[in-house]
Amino acid sequence: MKIKVLTIGKTKASYLQEGEEEYKKRLSFYTALEWIILPDVSSKGMSHELIKEKEAPLFLKHIKAEDKVWLLDEKGKTFSSLEFSRQIQKTMNAGTKTLVLVIGGAFGFHSSLYDRADAKVSLSALTFSHEMVRLFLLEQLYRAHTILKGESYHHE
Repeated sequence: MKIKVLTIGKTKASYLQEGEEEYKKRLSFYTALEWIILPDVSSKGMSHELIKEKEAPLFLKHIKAEDKVWLLDEKGKTFSSLEFSRQIQKTMNAGTKTLVLVIGGAFGFHSSLYDRADAKVSLSALTFSHEMVRLFLLEQLYRAHTILKGESYHHE
């Protein structure tokens, strides 16, 4: 199963860029990863709702009808790392060719993305910057794959 991550704007902090690259490299041994960075929507003088409305088609153009879509959303379901790995396995076992994980902009998602989503996932009840979420997501994807392979990265 291929994993596609859609996110808005570039990671600016070099230490986070380094972490992202490290986990992308590690993850490449387990799955095909497509990392798509969408351009920031100019927000000067725009309402939050209008920003979300303008971001939505940027995301949706990268999502195919047969893709499984999980939104990273603060109101989503939280999982332990073991539960998250089981969800990845369940999605693979269902014959999913591409799992699309969407990291929204600063104001969340437009209703059209919620309508398209198959699930909402929260990485934590805490709030993190979008740049940090990218790194945390990559680390959890790597951790999930090592759990599924029975490797020693994850300790219970």
